This record gives sequence, C-alpha cells and structure tokens, in this order.
Amino acid sequence: MAKEKITIQDIADSLGISRNTASKALNGSDSIPAETRNKVIKRAIELKYKQFAYVETESLLPKNPGNIALLTCNLPNSSHFGSFLISGLEKRISAEGYNLSIHIVREAEISTLTLPNNFETSKVDGIICIEMFNSQYSELVSSLGLPTIFIDCAADIFYPDLKADLLLMENEHSTYFMTRKLIESGCQTIGFVGDYNHCKSFNERWVGYNRALIEAQRQLNLSHCIIDQDHFFSDSWLSEQLEGMKELPSAFICANDFLAVGLMKALKNRGVQIPGEVRVCGFDDAPESRIVEPHLTTVHIFNNEMGITAAEMLLSRVKDPSHPYQITHVRTEPIFRDSTGLLE
Repeated sequence: MAKEKITIQDIADSLGISRNTASKALNGSDSIPAETRNKVIKRAIELKYKQFAYVETESLLPKNPGNIALLTCNLPNSSHFGSFLISGLEKRISAEGYNLSIHIVREAEISTLTLPNNFETSKVDGIICIEMFNSQYSELVSSLGLPTIFIDCAADIFYPDLKADLLLMENEHSTYFMTRKLIESGCQTIGFVGDYNHCKSFNERWVGYNRALIEAQRQLNLSHCIIDQDHFFSDSWLSEQLEGMKELPSAFICANDFLAVGLMKALKNRGVQIPGEVRVCGFDDAPESRIVEPHLTTVHIFNNEMGITAAEMLLSRVKDPSHPYQITHVRTEPIFRDSTGLLE
C-alpha cells in the first residue's frame, strides 16, 4: 500500500496546535513565535513533509551539545537546489553531534541590519548562509566572530572583507562551454537572460557567457539580452521583453532553469519553435528541466555533495578558526537536451 502523504494537519496534530498556526510557521509568518516556528520546522523534517523530505532524520538530536545555525532569506522549496543541498549538509553535521537550526532573515532585518529574534550568538557554534545576497548583511554576519560559510553570496562581495569561507558551484566554465557549443553549432546571435548582479553565481555565469563571445570574436548585443535588475521575471513580463526585441537571437543562455522555463513558455506563446527557431539553455538541472517540453539543456549541480562539502568546511573552521579562509568551487556538468537540438 502506498504511503500516505504527510499534511500540514498531521504536523499540527502531532504538536497539539492548530493547522493555521502550523501553516503560518512553515510559511515564515512573523506572527508566530520563533520557538513555535522552530518546533514546526523540526517536526516537518522528522515527518518528511514536502521539501523537508530530503533531510535525513536519523540523527536530528546532537550527540554532544552543539548548534549550527542556517541563515537564509528564502527557505528552499522542493525544486530548489538548496533543499537537496540541506540533505547532505544536515547528515554530515548530525554525524558530528551538531543540531541544525533554521533562521529566516526578513526584509526588515536586512534593512535594519539586525539578526533574527530567535538567533542567539552565545548558543551558536557555526553559521551557514544560503540565499544571502545582501553584501552589507553578509558583512554583519561574518563580523560576529563565529565560524561561518556562505553558499553563494552577493555579486559585489569583496573577498578580503568577507571574514568567512565561501562555497560556490562551478559557474563560469560550464556556461562558457555551453555558449561555445552553441556558437560552434552555427548560432550567430546569443542572448543572456537574468540579472547578473543578483548573486555571485549569476555573475560568474554572465562572465562565462561573455568570455565565449569574446573568444569567438562575437559582439555582445544587449538588445538580445534580458538583464533587468532583480526584476520578477514572470511569464507575461518575459513576453513583453520578447515583444520589444526587433529580432530574436538564435539562442538564449539563461541564468537558471526557472528563467529558462519561463522564457520557453513566453516563446511558445509567440509561436516560436524551440529549438528550430530559438535554442534555450538553463542552469541548475531542476526537476522542471526534465518535465518541460522540449526537455531543457542545463547544467547539473551536485547538490548533496555540495552540502557535505559545506559541512566539512565549516566543521574544519570550528576546529581551527585560524585556518586561512577558503573560496571553493564544486564541479558542475553541462547536460545537453532537446531545447538546443543536436550540437556538433
């Protein structure tokens, strides 16, 4: 018999609280006390509710007193690379006797440069930051004097000022490789989609794209790019941007799969054939990349392995705070699918 899916009501019943309270806690509502929110998230992990199903539950309680704090501006959903990354991260940290506590950083806290109410420096042994793309807030966290690692970071971070370790997926070369392949296959014009100042990873992908153009002696044509600053790239908005182009490029390199899938929908709505008229590439190898038609050419990120690497880097820092700070890239792998057709 198939196992029944865990619901918010199941979480609420197990804690003796209302479904509304559990729902608000999972959605990060400020009206829910930090202690209650943490209990709900922990129970969601234990019961393997949706995106928390990727987190191992065998060693949730620390073998020895110790706490690693995960700071994030956006709690990863089930298709986000961070949800898979947290699985390897939590498993490795738990094996060393540490508990992983989750702290959501709100816009109000970023604007005032204050820490979350449920974050107590004296009770934290190390910090892991995911989706933390504000440079000033990142500097605040790294100035606490606690062992800290950022998984990706703000695009304008000045490395010497960041008193923390940094872990990134390899972005530049994989994007360069895909762009070069498109050029070699006959694509005369290639556009870029995404705000290259959104985060360091997007910035490195932009650099890789440009490097391929320069080496092929192709001129960057911004009229073929959609690079507005941190705009909400909805399908309708992307359609408007495409309508504003005098002509479409032969291909688009997108900063991630979310943008690529949205762009493909917008192109289809205009009757554009993919890959016959326009080829599309993404990045992340999200589940959606294998569902959308045609299947999306993308770059695979080894999420679980990145989580383990992040944990090991942080645990090493906890043991030896004087060790030189590291900037580490974890290998990625381009995957060519139908959205780019046959690439010679």
